[in-house]
Amino acid sequence: MFTFALPSVGFSMPLQPTTLDKVEGNYYVTSAIENIRWGSLPNRDSSPILTVPSGSAVTFDTVSHEGLIEDQGRNPVEYFGKFGISPDGVLDDAKVIAASEIKHDYVKDGPHIITGPVAVEGAEPGDVLKVEVLSLQTRVPYGVISNRHGKGALPNEFPENTGPQEGASATKPELYNNVSIFTPIEEINGNWYGVLPTKAGKNVRFPINPFLGVMGVAPNTSEVVSSIPPIETGGNMDINELGVGATIYYPIQVKGGLFYTGDPHFAQGDGEVALTALEASLRGTVRLTVLKKGDPSLPHSGEFTQPFAETEDYWIPIGLDPDLDEAMKESVRESIQFLSDKLDMDRGVAYAYLSAATDYEVSQVVDRTKGVHGLIRKTDFLEYVDVAMNVGGTTIKPVVHNNEFYVPIRTISELLGGTVVWDNKTRTTQIKLGTKNISAQIGSDVYSINDKLVFNSNVPKLLNGETVVPVSVINEILGAYVNWTTIDKTLTANVSLSKKQ
Repeated sequence: MFTFALPSVGFSMPLQPTTLDKVEGNYYVTSAIENIRWGSLPNRDSSPILTVPSGSAVTFDTVSHEGLIEDQGRNPVEYFGKFGISPDGVLDDAKVIAASEIKHDYVKDGPHIITGPVAVEGAEPGDVLKVEVLSLQTRVPYGVISNRHGKGALPNEFPENTGPQEGASATKPELYNNVSIFTPIEEINGNWYGVLPTKAGKNVRFPINPFLGVMGVAPNTSEVVSSIPPIETGGNMDINELGVGATIYYPIQVKGGLFYTGDPHFAQGDGEVALTALEASLRGTVRLTVLKKGDPSLPHSGEFTQPFAETEDYWIPIGLDPDLDEAMKESVRESIQFLSDKLDMDRGVAYAYLSAATDYEVSQVVDRTKGVHGLIRKTDFLEYVDVAMNVGGTTIKPVVHNNEFYVPIRTISELLGGTVVWDNKTRTTQIKLGTKNISAQIGSDVYSINDKLVFNSNVPKLLNGETVVPVSVINEILGAYVNWTTIDKTLTANVSLSKKQ
């Protein structure tokens, strides 16, 4: 195994302890041996490790496979120790999984460590599971990006070496001749960046954007389901838009749904061309809600057969197929169905709109089944849809400015239970919300949170005499959960400091 590391990068971020005081959900699922599987997804015969009511927020610990699998020696303490990580800096559950008797075939099995499944009360075949991503916490201040022989977008060109040698195994991982690049993350002005070296000894920094690469519900089969290819009920879709604030809809095929997650990422470029993204362990909290046929928040009224997602900015129709061309066609068909059914567009007009105004991105090309997803801009439809924000049972209407949703900072803070003081001389808003003390100045892109400066390009603005901020910063600045659901023809943002609906 070829490895690359930075010569000297300090780790300023403390490891997130896996203790209950950091758990945000109503329920907590650890990544203990009894709660995980390695290389496969749950199927209809899987037993749930937990059953929760619909609408529950569940916190899942997830563990990245990088540093644990055979071509890295199946010994994370030894592997990460090469890069200056002490044994205490390696997650305990990663150590236990790697040292366990759990079987994992490097050649035949998927690499992913999957946490779950969790059953949801009332979920029946034909229903849809709505999954809202509430929060994602980094568990370690480093990750790994890997390229392996026979995989990736250029399988016969990279890694640039002679290839696997006879005798390659967990005891002789170097004989695989695969390439893994250890990648620390560091904080700059309250934001986190992955750090990679250049030959000149300089560093390249890129922002991290955490998301869970694997989420889904169990398929209706008794066969072993590899964790590698995404499937019609979710799995390894690797769509980087599905971070905090995203809402995803999965077709339920078995009683209870059996939701699972894994393959945590710190960052990923569309395509994921080398094979892996910046893979690293996360703690994720998601809200699981069962939707019955006819529910007004469903993306369409037809038979729901594959995942669909939405964020503040986009509706995201998804196409999956081993053939990239077919995946593209599937995503376009789903787009037309959504626009026709949900938004009453003529199918021919919808097709024309998509051609003129919608980007289609390649989610990934490295997981056997290729992924393409469309990004349909919500703000293109503001003459047709309403916009509402539900804050603890009170409905307010966001302001649309430069095709972005803004809310009055005073209104949103007070509805969340905070207090606000405006200083007209300095044009600064002082907010106290729970344990947070926040200072935001008109025209400044630097916020102060508990006396710590945090850079955010979304500056406060003065509109119609009110200080407003983008809805997109509410989670980061105020710490509130914000998830969007299109209910009938109303774009609805649900905002709360509580994990409950």
